[in-house]
Amino acid sequence: MKKLLCFLLSVVLVAGSLTVGACAAQSGSDLKFAVASDLHYNLPADELEGNIDDEIYWYANRRAAMENESSWIIDEFLNQCAENDDCDFVLISGDLVDSGRTVPQEHYDVAAKLAEFEKKTGKQVFVTVGNHDAGEGSETDVEDFKRIYADFGYDKAIAVDEGTCSYAADLNDKYRLISLDSCDHTKSTQDGLTADKLDWVRAQAKQAKKDGKYPILMMHHNLLDHMPLQRIFSKNFIVRFHYTTAELFADWGIKLVLTGHEHCSDATAYTSAAGNVIYDFATTSLTMYPLQYRLFKLTDDKIAYEAKTVDLIDTNSLTARTAGYSENQISLMNAGLNDYSKGFLKAGVKYRLALSLSMEKMGIDEGAPYYDLVNTAVGGLLKILEEPLYGEDSISELAKEYNIDIPASRYKNGWDVATELVAAHYAGGESFELESTEVTIFLRLVALILRDDLAGVADEVFLKSANELLKNFGTDSVASDLTKLGARIFGAVKPAEYFLLALVSPVIYNFAVDSDGVDDNRGTLPGYGTAGLQNNSYNVIENIHGILNNAMKYISMFLSIIIRIIYK
Repeated sequence: MKKLLCFLLSVVLVAGSLTVGACAAQSGSDLKFAVASDLHYNLPADELEGNIDDEIYWYANRRAAMENESSWIIDEFLNQCAENDDCDFVLISGDLVDSGRTVPQEHYDVAAKLAEFEKKTGKQVFVTVGNHDAGEGSETDVEDFKRIYADFGYDKAIAVDEGTCSYAADLNDKYRLISLDSCDHTKSTQDGLTADKLDWVRAQAKQAKKDGKYPILMMHHNLLDHMPLQRIFSKNFIVRFHYTTAELFADWGIKLVLTGHEHCSDATAYTSAAGNVIYDFATTSLTMYPLQYRLFKLTDDKIAYEAKTVDLIDTNSLTARTAGYSENQISLMNAGLNDYSKGFLKAGVKYRLALSLSMEKMGIDEGAPYYDLVNTAVGGLLKILEEPLYGEDSISELAKEYNIDIPASRYKNGWDVATELVAAHYAGGESFELESTEVTIFLRLVALILRDDLAGVADEVFLKSANELLKNFGTDSVASDLTKLGARIFGAVKPAEYFLLALVSPVIYNFAVDSDGVDDNRGTLPGYGTAGLQNNSYNVIENIHGILNNAMKYISMFLSIIIRIIYK
């Protein structure tokens, strides 16, 4: 075993010394820039439109994006960059507009804002294309995008990839930007990373090393997972073969990758077999909660970063352009746009999920044989999410009938809890432990939904005839009565449910707790100049140590729950 370990370590050391990841430290200025993503600019409406019956957020949309306010949010972002001495450049990683494929005017509006910013400040803007920006056969295609944004990266290009929106340009005498077109312009959201595009990136990274430059890569799609099992649950937002691609990029000398698309603020790392570490910073949508962008400062030794928030816009100008805002809405925006946007996000997420749970959206016709079954289950689900958590005739009271305890909290209903967890994912730095009030309530609501809802389905579909007969005897809920009786006799949780909880706990934990070792919104990481044989060897050892720690954490989590079954 010792000989095997020595051999493997030797391979790692030799491989580390052969990678192109280590550029010599160079003279010249450090790099300071801002990164924003998914601006999703919309042409402002003449009047608010929406169909959510809510006192404040009734105009929230299914994407939870602040569309009518987008122009003013972008203006404030650019104003902050203009006034900040720690921002020499602005980088935008795609989806500059929302309907760019069909409404070219959105592009012209954004390009005008960027041109005014450059003229006013002398600071250069660099953009990359997103899936909302251009499409084959659309009003805005690849060539149109490059023409409209010719002054924002393409004018500084030292290399371009013909037929795509990719280009490479120097940011200063030490760093080179590789702006990669990761989109498939014949599709909607899927990535379009091909072997030819990878070859082009390899050539640019190789040339950067030859020219004594550190390569920074910017693309729209994510390189690494920014949520548990993203490749399964959000597969169109991450490049295919992402670990293989990360391995290649890292060993080609790329340490910093700037992405968007997922609309979350999340940073994560990957260590190649040769010990080269690559960081993928996914920046959230600028016009959605938390209205964030990032500031970076790069030196040879360090990559320092922090998240900044747009918390105030010109509401006088907003209301002069778009009618329909109430005094209460404007007052809340002026008090803190970030808090306002969180409420808007939660309302939009609820709207989208509730809308998708309708029978029409699910494509189930009333004449379908399973219509009653699904309709009753969905109705029960929405009832449990919408009803008050506490008080008389509340969800807490219903849960007690199944021996399920809903802990006290500030949350009003199930939607409030679920959307809070979603909002935390968007904002980054998730800190909800598995034992937290939020996760506990969420899991217990799931248990309640399974028990009460399935009992209701049984009542409605399988035991409908029996219930009709037994109504005369004062009993009209056979299945739910039996379920509640079983809960009182056998306890609230069955061994099978413990086992399922043990299996899904690592996924839930990873969604609720950010434990990858890279802070999402503020931190300092090793810079480009730290790559080398000694550091790479250390990175390999640390990576192995991290993998083992995670494995033990998940195993212990699983076993601790299973042990409860045995000693219950």
